[in-house]
Amino acid sequence: MIKEELHLTDKWDKTFPKSDKTNHCKVTFANRYGITLAADMYMPKDASGKLPAIAVCGPFGAVKEQCSGLYAQTMAECGFLTVAFDPSFTGESGGNVRYMASPDINTEDFMAAVDFLSLNDKVDPDKIGIIGICGWGGLALNTAALDTRIKATVVSTMYDMTRINAKGYFDSEDSEDARYAKRAAMCAQRLEDIRSGEYKLGGGVVDPLPEDAPFFVKDYYDYYKTPRGYHPRSLNSNGGWNVTGCESFINQPILCYSNEIRSAVLIIHGENAHSCYMGKDAYANMVKDSKYTSNKELMIIPGAVHTDLYDGGNGNYIPFDKITRFMKENMK
Repeated sequence: MIKEELHLTDKWDKTFPKSDKTNHCKVTFANRYGITLAADMYMPKDASGKLPAIAVCGPFGAVKEQCSGLYAQTMAECGFLTVAFDPSFTGESGGNVRYMASPDINTEDFMAAVDFLSLNDKVDPDKIGIIGICGWGGLALNTAALDTRIKATVVSTMYDMTRINAKGYFDSEDSEDARYAKRAAMCAQRLEDIRSGEYKLGGGVVDPLPEDAPFFVKDYYDYYKTPRGYHPRSLNSNGGWNVTGCESFINQPILCYSNEIRSAVLIIHGENAHSCYMGKDAYANMVKDSKYTSNKELMIIPGAVHTDLYDGGNGNYIPFDKITRFMKENMK
């Protein structure tokens, strides 16, 4: 398998400080579509023997230098070998067309990370988990339904990106006419892109912030557009996805078989997150008519909003102790 040649930064350019309890290095691996993914690998210092391992990704449009790296580094401090990776077409990862997304390819990205960990001589291949944040929470659930090697999945402040694209925020655009209008706009944009020879960007988080912006937009601004979470490679911080970047999500629900997940799943959401309805609904659908409910959990964090589970916010809201216990208990 030929891997694309990537050009990776050799400096620490994360939005969080480097830990003195872990070792860090850059790694690459290819998915089955031949796209080479870039990742940061973290290991506890002075680790010996084969370690339990976790692959981390998200939020949707973010990069590994933001909160997925924070999760990965923190879990390495707790004894895991971890990788935080950039998905296909984004960040430092490969893919000739930039800023595209795909329910299939992005699920495959998680599975490729599991491939990499399974074949790493420092990893116990029977003790592998994944963590998905925001839009990558839904993709992590989709991966858990497909990949039987995964022993435990943690979903944090999740979005189901197929639901958002097909139905809009809070399902406010859930009609045939609304979906038809979106499809027609996408088809028109495809021709514009071909004529211009480049893909038009849809724009990231709005800047400057309008005074009448809804709360969830203000919440994203507070993370992506401030020193708290801004990163020059993050789509959400800058130009955003291509206008047609998420076109296929409209027709492809990703969680059809979530109630057949046999491995352990923990869904974490903030009580005050605008997206909390998606976590609650995902949990309800996962356990409905399921034979595998004893290892499924829903954890609601009192007072937390959506981005509080990106970096802890002002209240250290990310329950890393719970995540660590959940992973270790279900990797036995």
